[in-house]
Amino acid sequence: MQKLVFFVGVAGTGKTTVARKLSERIPAAFLDRDTVGGRFVEAMLERSGFDKNDRDSDFYKQNLRDLEYDTTKDICIENLAAGQNVFMISPFTAELKNKAWIEEVVAAAGLTKAQVDVKVVVVTLENIELQKNRIIGRQTERDQWKLDNWSHFEKRVAFVPEINWDIPQSSILVFDNSGEMTAEKVEKLQQFVEDRAVATV
Repeated sequence: MQKLVFFVGVAGTGKTTVARKLSERIPAAFLDRDTVGGRFVEAMLERSGFDKNDRDSDFYKQNLRDLEYDTTKDICIENLAAGQNVFMISPFTAELKNKAWIEEVVAAAGLTKAQVDVKVVVVTLENIELQKNRIIGRQTERDQWKLDNWSHFEKRVAFVPEINWDIPQSSILVFDNSGEMTAEKVEKLQQFVEDRAVATV
């Protein structure tokens, strides 16, 4: 079966890092929503008089947020239709609540859920200070707005989103990314994705 794996969680929990480690073992199209739409969103925000890194404004949420996610979804569908495994990296909070969303993705690729194994890895951390340190450590210009507005931005890092998709509970893994990303942890993630018996991570 093809694998469609979503790495979700709030910023700074390490979604992309976890997905990259796993991609070393499982070949997949790697779709980070920030990479897919980042340059276009920054340009649109600047031209509209907003900070190019502000993804929390009403303008972004009303005009740009869905464009980023829908474009990422379209690329996902194309890769699924081409027979690829796909890793999707972003919070996907609204999409996870929408039961029909994942059904539409699979159907648009010309596939059925018997052909596509959908998994969700919810990446969490043990504390907010670790989240902030991770964001500082990755040193991206896009994160400066978050750091300058930290009291407004900080989120519950143990947050597990509402997931209304019609997938087994065993296809959802809450992964604590607080410690070192050891080979053992990556192995357990690989087991989870590949449907082998998986221990608690």
